[in-house]
Amino acid sequence: MSAPARTARVAYAGATHTAVPHPQGLQLADGRVLAEDQVQWLPPFEVGTIIALGLNYADHVKELSKELTLGSNDGAKDEPLVFLKGPGSLLGHRGHTRRPADATFMHYECELAVVIGAPAKNVSAAQALQHVAGYCVCNDYAVRDYLENWYRPNLRVKNRDGGTVLGPWLVAACEVPDPQALALRTRVNGQVTQQGSTANMVHSVAELIAYLSSFMTLLPGDVILTGTPEGVVNVNAGDVVECEIDGIGTLVNTLVPDAEFGR
Repeated sequence: MSAPARTARVAYAGATHTAVPHPQGLQLADGRVLAEDQVQWLPPFEVGTIIALGLNYADHVKELSKELTLGSNDGAKDEPLVFLKGPGSLLGHRGHTRRPADATFMHYECELAVVIGAPAKNVSAAQALQHVAGYCVCNDYAVRDYLENWYRPNLRVKNRDGGTVLGPWLVAACEVPDPQALALRTRVNGQVTQQGSTANMVHSVAELIAYLSSFMTLLPGDVILTGTPEGVVNVNAGDVVECEIDGIGTLVNTLVPDAEFGR
């Protein structure tokens, strides 16, 4: 029997389960059918190293140009801006993310997350997608108040507890014939605030895998967060943020105040 096209990981009744979509919500591996709000959603795969990209959409670079210190303008591509994230930053679908009371500008980032399925070392761009297990949606929050212009992004911006939301489903790579042909959008309280396409990435998924594997071995479970397009706006406690990528799914997250975390 072939593997499911999309899977999730959830916590229910004191255990962790694999689940697949069901018309009534989701179905656990043991056959039980549950509504989405009956379970705690986890990142949909066992996460290894979290590799994130900054400024990987040309329109987003333009959007932030007033606060960026950019390099060459000769038209050549710079090396990808890459940073790592800790496991405490991860959160699942329908989770709650803390919005610090002192933040004046905290924004979402709707991103395509690429999950490695086979070890990749010195692979070419032409062969890179053969090493992908699948894809999911990421919402990688940033608090712009905490940025330091000499290094971007810094730890307080991009390694916040519960600030990197992954899910809801891991969609098998075979279901996504071209990761550079996916429309994505973000809704805040039901209103569309961000729209873009993975076709506008500065560095494609295949190029990123080739670049990263040239100096580090990518292993199964490693995830590459590929950046966000323009359209980021401030969000506040109480806002419901939905990040959607066509063919991949819709990831829902709610921002909550410090008090909910005892701060």
